[in-house]
Amino acid sequence: MRKIGRYLKETYDELVNKVTWPSADDLQSSVIVVSIASLIIALIVWLMDVIFSWGMDLMFPTLS
Repeated sequence: MRKIGRYLKETYDELVNKVTWPSADDLQSSVIVVSIASLIIALIVWLMDVIFSWGMDLMFPTLS
């Protein structure tokens, strides 16, 4: 039990005194970058799916 208590105390101390939290502006910038990157990746995956489906329809016309 002592180890768990010490672990929790050290964890709290590290979160309060040693961690550098981002500012609101930094956080907002990161959210925008991640959102744009996610959208681009989703569009690329969608385009790959469309191209693959088109290729499968050409090779196997009876499946569609």
